[in-house]
Amino acid sequence: MPGHRSVFWKLALLLSLSAVLTVALSWTLTREVADRVVLLGDEAKTVLRGYAGEAYRAWRRDGEVGVARWLDSLGAREPGDAMVVDGADASLSGRPLTEAQRAGLRFQRQLDWRMSFRMTVMPYIGVPFPQDPEAGRLVMQLPPRYMPGARWPLWKALLLGVMPALIALLAGVLLYWRMMVPLRQLQARVGAFQDDPAARVDAELAGRGDEFGELGRRFNGMAERVAGVLATQRRLLNDLSHELRTPLSRLAVALESDLSETDLRRRVAREVIAMRTLVGDTLALGWHDTEQRTTATEPLAPAAVWDLVAENAAFESGWPLDRFSCRVPAEARLRGNLNDLAQALENLVRNAVRHSPADGCVVLDGCREGDHWHLWVADQGTGVPEDRLNAIFDPFVRLDGARSADGGFGLGLSIARRAVARQGGAMWAENGHPGLRVHLRLPAERPLTEAVV
Repeated sequence: MPGHRSVFWKLALLLSLSAVLTVALSWTLTREVADRVVLLGDEAKTVLRGYAGEAYRAWRRDGEVGVARWLDSLGAREPGDAMVVDGADASLSGRPLTEAQRAGLRFQRQLDWRMSFRMTVMPYIGVPFPQDPEAGRLVMQLPPRYMPGARWPLWKALLLGVMPALIALLAGVLLYWRMMVPLRQLQARVGAFQDDPAARVDAELAGRGDEFGELGRRFNGMAERVAGVLATQRRLLNDLSHELRTPLSRLAVALESDLSETDLRRRVAREVIAMRTLVGDTLALGWHDTEQRTTATEPLAPAAVWDLVAENAAFESGWPLDRFSCRVPAEARLRGNLNDLAQALENLVRNAVRHSPADGCVVLDGCREGDHWHLWVADQGTGVPEDRLNAIFDPFVRLDGARSADGGFGLGLSIARRAVARQGGAMWAENGHPGLRVHLRLPAERPLTEAVV
């Protein structure tokens, strides 16, 4: 289900309100208009009162004969039946009332009453004599031209068709505005980000609790990562170009010197290997920065991985294999990526060998801590100043003094930390007194019985 601050609920509320408003307005206005359109108009009332006045004057002047003569003249002017009666519903024209007229008397309506749309014949309207209402009244069928409700179909179409459509249109405009305002803000930020990597979604939009706020926060996070990658790539490019100048300069000096062919070949080979290592490490570091943040993992035995790394390190350094000891239990299992973990340990071991004394040793140790394995690689060098323990993981950082580089480019620890991070782990360093201790924290593999449960 959508969250309580989701755009879904806001849109649903707006649609519900528009539906309720449509029903309420349609019902109220239809009732109001219906009440009005079934009432006689002012013209009809004036004409009918005029006829009643004429009937009264004819009765007062000539009695029943005058009323009968006036009814004959009225019949020539208006269609429909008519009669003039006294207060007791007795005819004042001397003519007996027909059954239809008596029925009309029983269902006669007054001038201010509502007319019915269901009528199949014109209703009888009773109009008292204006001069003497108690003396009698004119009762006649309403002339068809005055029948109210002629415009009711039009009003009905407007109230039940056009008005709901307009309300729906208004609701659609509000929905569009509600959706487009944050979308345009996001669009503007995305457009600005193309030219300015520092562009971010405003805090007001990113602070919303709905999907637009989530999208804004994700965009800001993506922009931060992209900006970080761009900055890292620029720094790597600058540092790489700077680092390449040194071997290239040495090659230029060697080519201009009077070295023998053997010495020159040896120098060129050494510098080419150094440059190849530098380019390879830089590409590996850039790949870790730009590739997906996590990698596929599998159950791994740290002791077995260490055996492979130690064998290669012993071959490269010329140290005996027993100087690369492992104190992690053989049954220990963690979740990691074999290539990434091996690369991280290789770089840590190379760094440890480079800064250890001639008779030193490198140790892998660790312990289980809850859902993680805490490993550390320790050497017997002179350590690192406390304020530079975190800086050693930055690219191309080589510390002066006791741990100055003697052939390295300051990329090994950077690559190692990124390789561990890709496996969902963490890496940090501390002085071991003596030496440096680099820690790795990786997820532990659950035992089979625990996984089954």
